[in-house]
Amino acid sequence: MADRFANTAQSTQPIPVHAVGKGGDYPADITATQRDWLKATGFSGALGEVSLLPDGGAIAAVLVGWGTTATRARGRFHLAIAAQKLPVGVYRIASGIPDEDLENEVLGWLMSNYRFSKYRDAGAVKAILSAPDGIDVKRVEAMVEGDALARDLINTPASDMGPDALEAAFRALGEQHGAEVSVIKGAALLTENLPLIHAVGRASDQAPRLLDMRWGDLGAPTVTLVGKGVCFDTGGLNIKPGASMGLMKKDMGGSANVMALAHMVMALKLPVRLRVLVPAVENSVSAGAFRPQDILNSRKGLTVEVNNTDAEGRLVLADALAVADEETPDLLLCLATLTGAARVALGPDLPPFYTDNDELAADIGTAADRSADPLWRMPFWDPYEPNLEPGIADLDNAPAGGMAGSINAALFLRRFVENSSAFAHFDIYGWTPVAKPARSKGGACQSARALLAVIEKRVG
Repeated sequence: MADRFANTAQSTQPIPVHAVGKGGDYPADITATQRDWLKATGFSGALGEVSLLPDGGAIAAVLVGWGTTATRARGRFHLAIAAQKLPVGVYRIASGIPDEDLENEVLGWLMSNYRFSKYRDAGAVKAILSAPDGIDVKRVEAMVEGDALARDLINTPASDMGPDALEAAFRALGEQHGAEVSVIKGAALLTENLPLIHAVGRASDQAPRLLDMRWGDLGAPTVTLVGKGVCFDTGGLNIKPGASMGLMKKDMGGSANVMALAHMVMALKLPVRLRVLVPAVENSVSAGAFRPQDILNSRKGLTVEVNNTDAEGRLVLADALAVADEETPDLLLCLATLTGAARVALGPDLPPFYTDNDELAADIGTAADRSADPLWRMPFWDPYEPNLEPGIADLDNAPAGGMAGSINAALFLRRFVENSSAFAHFDIYGWTPVAKPARSKGGACQSARALLAVIEKRVG
């Protein structure tokens, strides 16, 4: 598999790869002839450069440019640049990558091998990496497999990834790891007091549902993941213009990312009691669609005035978070492609997160840096709480004015979490708009690797 290391049957003589900084020294075993070759071909060690050192008709070694501290600081997964330039073969990292960077660079190499081939031949992976000493192979492979799962789910269009298909993928993940999966669907959402999920999804010909997965020992620390599963968002009766609807297959990116994180946790058999909740709906237009100015009840008992049917993600998450909070998990994490305002503030590569728990925030920040999975803390800004109160109902799902959109959405979600003191909400983008090292254009796994490290730390 492309997301795995080479096995021993593929090669017994991997080609060594040496990273050389700009203007740095060559490895000691480079011959005089090879030095002449490097000089003749103009190899300088600039970030992303690749030089294949010949040995008769074979490749003796590969030198890759490691650049300078300043150039490396501008990005991540630098070895992945070289990996995509190499010819067919099995390679091993021989020197030049500092120990503290090794896991992330190895991870980037494997992530760069991702191919989405559901609808066409995406080409074969050329450069296969042999697992280096000094890394946790199982952990790296679990992260890369989770990354590929999230990207596959997001890249699949709504014609093949509606609520039915998302449920099938959810069940398959549970079966893979021996988890318990249950589903509340259609009219049963009303009898089970999940009215917001029902209201948002009732216009679609695929019934709305709440997907629920449980795994792990009952006595272990409890971790609950909630992911937005809006499989396509037309905007409802406040219909989106065509340009804004073009990427709405990715509006289930929160669910894809919590499933990726759940895979990592279960594959590594972390000592937790894991629960995963995904409200899976399609926000469609029909005679049965919920309307602007409708007032909806919620599981928590709070009423919500709908001032924009395109602010539907926070509605389905509200019911799911209320379900999660009833059990007071030790850690409650919510992931959603929730607002365009987050992208205006921080762009596509830097998702904001919200928490009132300073210790949890510090853990997330540290893990994000170490995991090359960037995140940025934003405030639950209490002075904006009145924005959520329309007067006619307890809450407004889309406060007027257009300002602080991501903060207002986060504050709305916080109203549905009372018991869980370690709660964080992540407003992810779930998409890579322009290909970057290790990340092809398309669906993106964001925050899952950092949150894996947070969970590992908090359960010891």
